[in-house]
Amino acid sequence: MTINSFLQIALYVAALLALAKPLGWYMARVYEDEPAGLNRLLAPVETAIYRLSGVNPKQEMRWTDYAIALLIFNLLGALAVFALQRLQAGLPFNPQSLPGVSPDSAFNTAVSFATNTNWQGYGGETTMSYLTQMLGLTVQNFVSAAAGMATLVALIRGFARRKVDIIGNFWVDLTRSTLYILMPLSLILALVLAGQGVVQTFSPYQTVPLVESVTYEQPKLGSDSQALKDINGNPIMEQVEVKEQLVAVGPAASQVAIKQLGTNGGGFFNVNSAHPLENPTPLSNFLEMLSILLIPGALCYTFGMMVGDTRQGWAILAAMTLVFVALIFVAVPAEQSGNPALAALSVDQSASLTQSGGNMEGKETRFGITNSALWAVATTAASNGSVNSMHDSFTPIGGMAPMWLMQLGEVIYGGVGSGLYGMIMFAIVAVFVSGLMIGRTPEYLGKKIEAYEMKMAAIAILIPPLAVLGGTALAVMVDAGRTSVFNPDAHGFSEVLYAFSSAGNNNGSAFGGLSANTPFYNAMLGLAMLFSRYWLAVPVLAIAGSLAAKKIVPTGPGTLPTHTPLFVVLLIGTVLLVGALTFIPALALGPVVEHLQMMGAR
Repeated sequence: MTINSFLQIALYVAALLALAKPLGWYMARVYEDEPAGLNRLLAPVETAIYRLSGVNPKQEMRWTDYAIALLIFNLLGALAVFALQRLQAGLPFNPQSLPGVSPDSAFNTAVSFATNTNWQGYGGETTMSYLTQMLGLTVQNFVSAAAGMATLVALIRGFARRKVDIIGNFWVDLTRSTLYILMPLSLILALVLAGQGVVQTFSPYQTVPLVESVTYEQPKLGSDSQALKDINGNPIMEQVEVKEQLVAVGPAASQVAIKQLGTNGGGFFNVNSAHPLENPTPLSNFLEMLSILLIPGALCYTFGMMVGDTRQGWAILAAMTLVFVALIFVAVPAEQSGNPALAALSVDQSASLTQSGGNMEGKETRFGITNSALWAVATTAASNGSVNSMHDSFTPIGGMAPMWLMQLGEVIYGGVGSGLYGMIMFAIVAVFVSGLMIGRTPEYLGKKIEAYEMKMAAIAILIPPLAVLGGTALAVMVDAGRTSVFNPDAHGFSEVLYAFSSAGNNNGSAFGGLSANTPFYNAMLGLAMLFSRYWLAVPVLAIAGSLAAKKIVPTGPGTLPTHTPLFVVLLIGTVLLVGALTFIPALALGPVVEHLQMMGAR
């Protein structure tokens, strides 16, 4: 690695950590209904929302009511997005007259955006109208992120409260997350991105002249639209000269801002943040990449404030950051080393040198290897899934780093809200294991961790691996799954494993070599997204309800401190062991084998 790479990584991590405390403080004040500036300024708007929707903000919910409200709200959102896609041909703001989306693709996309996964089996500029992008996808970018934040806040209240059976009001938490946190940050970022050149317009797509015309050959078609052939059966070729290009535009800046801040990741354009009209400059790239982890990192400090001990939040943030930085220093060197099979030979032809310039395949030259690999690690550390390069073109080890980050459960920062409550599930397991070691009932933040909490935590931790490994196994067993794999051997398996790792952990990125927009993959990946989102959220809320009903246990000599470096190591070990023991056999069949084949090609 070069000094430049170290400096870019250090700048990014330093900026991320520097913003964690001020933003985390602000969010804690919002959720505790304490004065924080904006929440007092916009209080009349919040009150009007409750009146229009018939919500009593003073009435709090039991965990079951909270979970039912969450599920119903997400179901209605998914149905609305499905309907918009199917009916978009007859709806306004469709200047390209795009047809309705097929039922299987519409189902997959509706589930994807409602669950904060934003997996895309379609090309945005060729499939979705402006109305569908704005009213359907962008709205879900806000509310699906807010639903994850609300679930986290409910869990935090479970730790902070004692001997009660209520954990807050879902509608209040949802409204405050959207109105006071996501919307203001998105407005600021959207304005900056528009200033950098990200498009924001309702104009139809623009036809522009090329600087240099492009000439190529293609089969000549007859009146029946079939290729004409000569007497030998070979296709008759014709030369085509292209002098113009149709450039897709649209209201992109507003969607790009919330896709990053809400760890959504769905691109307005097909190539996502590799598109020059979605991510045009190094500054826009840095700000978008910073936005991916901004709220998940700051929520750790929010957690510490709300439980009355900021050291607890810093400990979790430290565990996340250590794993994150370690994986950066796996992915970046792997991409800078490149493929030894493509390395130039030395003068005497006896020794192979490194690939010139590193592995630039699938990467934008305006970002380079460091920013591409850093983005890949950041977007998969969070359940974001946006890309500024083609992950499918990474080296085997470079591509395994983001894949494994997803397989760890999307808890290394993770999605807004969902990442931290997932990490807290691992923290519960960690204190339970430590309690068994010394023969004492484990405690976390003054609450005893008993059989019920462990059962719920086990469900939350084991459901995503079941969705990933079960879905991958089925896909490589049946013809409907194998026919979409165009790359043979280990890399083809990696593409399938990556797809289910992405869907099963609500990430949304992909190894693009897999043709996933088929009825089989749309259905299977959609089910994986549903199971992984709600079989985590509901057990988390169940734990919140159980903890809120318990009393605070005074700290004693046998209490494990959960803010120390020892606990940070224990927490990291728990996360890594679960990820390693669960997925290493599958990784051995994909990227590990592919890496060995690549090294052997020298």
